[in-house]
Amino acid sequence: MKLYKYQGAGNDFLLADNRTGEISVTTGGITSLCDRHYGIGADGLMLLENSGRYDFRMTYFNSDGSGGMMCGNGGRCIVAFACDMGIRHFDFEAADGFHTAEILENEGNRKIVRLKMKNVSTVKQENEDSWFIDTGTRHHVRFVKNLESYDVLKNGREIRYREEYGPVGVNANFAETDPETGILHVRTYEKGVENETFACGTGITASAIAAYLMNPGAWTEGTGNVHVPVKALRDTLAVDFRPQERGFADVWLTGPAVKVAEIIL
Repeated sequence: MKLYKYQGAGNDFLLADNRTGEISVTTGGITSLCDRHYGIGADGLMLLENSGRYDFRMTYFNSDGSGGMMCGNGGRCIVAFACDMGIRHFDFEAADGFHTAEILENEGNRKIVRLKMKNVSTVKQENEDSWFIDTGTRHHVRFVKNLESYDVLKNGREIRYREEYGPVGVNANFAETDPETGILHVRTYEKGVENETFACGTGITASAIAAYLMNPGAWTEGTGNVHVPVKALRDTLAVDFRPQERGFADVWLTGPAVKVAEIIL
């Protein structure tokens, strides 16, 4: 079995080409492969599979073997992987429905991928600084001060296991806008990984929408569209969307996707 390792803004994944349908995975197998000490190590595993309607299907699993959700960084990585496998058009289906993407830059193992996310309609303000937003995965977004030193692990774990979010749970995002640069900084505790990850694409998207709702004028362009530059732990991404009467449409996540290795098991 051949695996490929990709990372999107530090969110790393193992990928396999399963268009023949010969690969089957188990929860135990996924957790073993994603183990950073006794396996290869990754935040998740994805299979590139055939689709009856589109160019391919993205099947995603967290490092604990759980699935059934969308992953924004994973979506960009599987598009980069599909390109490396010879696919040239990027309409695909994932757990939350249809997506499309385009590759803006392609320099060797590094690509800049612009990925269309689902329209967002589930948005709930929980208090003056916190929101619940579903962007293909369920997210809690909290705006904090001194994000760099904030205890993401402790506070993220508390939010992730709150009774009101059970039994599925929720990802916890902590955000702060830099007043000098206008960049939104985001850190995320991811369920399924049960730790802070370097980036979370659906969480960055949710945080950008929440930032707009907190201060619409700071992010809205002359066309009425919204553009939010976002800094994860290391890499910079961008979220673009169009506000509607009931939610947000034309939601795009742009950022890097990098091939790291080819692995023979």
